Amino acid sequence: MFKKILVANRGEIALRVIRTCKEMGIKTVAVYSTADADSLHVKFADEAVCIGPAPSSESYLKISNIIAAAEITNADAIHPGYGFLSENAKFSKICEEHGIKFIGASEEMISKMGDKATAKATMKAAGVPCVPGSEGIIANFEECEKLAKEVGYPVMLKATAGGGGKGMRAVWKQEDLKAAWDSARQESKAAFGNDDMYMEKLIEEPRHIEIQIVGDSRGKACHLSERDCSVQRRHQKLTEEVPSPFMTDKLRAKMGKAAVKAAEFIKYEGAGTVEFLVDKHRNFYFMEMNTRIQVEHPITEQVIDFDLIREQILVAAGVPISGKNYTPNLHSIECRINAEDPFNDFRPSPGRITTLHAPGGHGVRLDTHVYAGYSIPPNYDSMIAKLITTAQTREEAINKMKRALDEFVIEGIKTTIPFHRQLMDHPDYLAGNYTTKFMEDFKIKDIVEE
Repeated sequence: MFKKILVANRGEIALRVIRTCKEMGIKTVAVYSTADADSLHVKFADEAVCIGPAPSSESYLKISNIIAAAEITNADAIHPGYGFLSENAKFSKICEEHGIKFIGASEEMISKMGDKATAKATMKAAGVPCVPGSEGIIANFEECEKLAKEVGYPVMLKATAGGGGKGMRAVWKQEDLKAAWDSARQESKAAFGNDDMYMEKLIEEPRHIEIQIVGDSRGKACHLSERDCSVQRRHQKLTEEVPSPFMTDKLRAKMGKAAVKAAEFIKYEGAGTVEFLVDKHRNFYFMEMNTRIQVEHPITEQVIDFDLIREQILVAAGVPISGKNYTPNLHSIECRINAEDPFNDFRPSPGRITTLHAPGGHGVRLDTHVYAGYSIPPNYDSMIAKLITTAQTREEAINKMKRALDEFVIEGIKTTIPFHRQLMDHPDYLAGNYTTKFMEDFKIKDIVEE
């Protein structure tokens, strides 16, 4: 087992990893930028190393600084969390070259699954259902136009290096294709330095349902049920739940089997998710694979009583998985609390938290790195907390979430707490009747502050 793990991340996920390491008797090293010196993950780690100034390009994305921090503290493993370098093939390889275990996917796995076009081809070979579309990168617009006619409108253009909704365009008719092609490539080039595109059939009334998997060094994989991530704004998830209100036992068995097949086909090692689009007829199609832990992993932990971070560490240390597939026996919901103003188009709201009162009670979990007096830097993702409620039924979990959101007080900045509170009263959400298009019609009601 590892003696010391460096956590190459920040905020609540860094704190989450540190907590499990402490429970396992493993020493921890926090890394931080100058903007994060007061974060709880820095305070709770056994050691902490400043790796650079506030911009992530000069700190959390600076591989040489992170490797240097691991070497001077004698860390024998690095946990990358999510975001930043968690799916960076070069970083995984450099860790290996320096004799430091990367608690995540290998360079080969990340390369194979990180490029969406390559991933789709790999999954087709594995026999996993895929959305009809291009076999790989589209060479030029003429090929794009021909393919769109073959697949049939509507179609979705996607950047192969994409993420966070960048480089994606839905096209409903032929006359709109050229403008979408040009703007998607331009956006992808600016965001990722790569303008390669591929195309898929646009799935109507889609749900975004992912299957959590874990694979070990012996090529064995298992699944830990699904998460419904369909409530999204600009392709960014806002809330997630398990089980999905759209799921059936038959569909879960089929999707779970496909996800395990995908993982074992590529001999995947570590925790990851196989992401699917599910249409209104419950046909499911491979979308992508995330070769890391997910933001929403706590709801899976809650419904099957399982520590996914602990499992990541054990698998990285060579311990085989049990091979058991899991079915949720409770219902869990996660609301991502962001430092954003939901009444002003979700504009970021960094600044100093003057007051914080955390909700509590049975079935309430709060993952956060902030506290009263903490200043949220403007340099990073705006998520400051994850509020999770768990109960016997979906209705009970929603009622518990309503109560917890009412208790949750954060002053000094704007947050998305009011949005989530209104979401929990929305008739379509209450009925479990939502797709990835849900937020297009959602209108937040103004609240008169007392």
